[in-house]
Amino acid sequence: MVSNSQLKRIPGVQKAYQFARDKLHPNGFEQWQRVVMNQETARLMSELDVEHCSALEISGVKWKDFGFARFASVGYPDYDVCAGVLDEKFDVIIAEQVFEHVLWPYRAVRNVLEMLNSNGAFLITTPFLVRIHGHPIDCSRWTELGMRHLLAEGGFDIDRITTGAWGNRACVRSNLLRGTPYNRWLHSLRNEPDYPSVVWALARK
Repeated sequence: MVSNSQLKRIPGVQKAYQFARDKLHPNGFEQWQRVVMNQETARLMSELDVEHCSALEISGVKWKDFGFARFASVGYPDYDVCAGVLDEKFDVIIAEQVFEHVLWPYRAVRNVLEMLNSNGAFLITTPFLVRIHGHPIDCSRWTELGMRHLLAEGGFDIDRITTGAWGNRACVRSNLLRGTPYNRWLHSLRNEPDYPSVVWALARK
């Protein structure tokens, strides 16, 4: 596989990359470490009856157009998931790339559980083998096993938690330097379980 540094030495590649980034993908490329995660979380969410579900996304609007009957979004600092609950309940709560930034993850899980309707679902994704990114702070990482037990400790039924993880050594090396836009011709989606870049879970109440 050709490395990025080798590609950059080929005349015209840098300009072509900038053109593709700015013109063909004005909203940016999908990050390499999130490609499989995005596919798998979309599959998990598609198994829910989203057309009849109310959804809350914490610190994001990625799922706004997924087809939920009702969608709401809240963000920090207006809402701190560690500090308390909102006045309403939801069928689905989503926190993508959020919990690594919270100081009190157990409290946050308890608050999410309290805001879910009966048989509600909580989708959570977090990074693992990536560099520290303080926006505004960076606190924790979990393996699949660690995530499962954090959610169970917070009150979710451990037998109703589905987890997943993806990563490989090349992606980890890239993550430690910078986030890399995915290019299907350059970047492998082969999973190496000992080198996870991201972890996800869907927990049912």
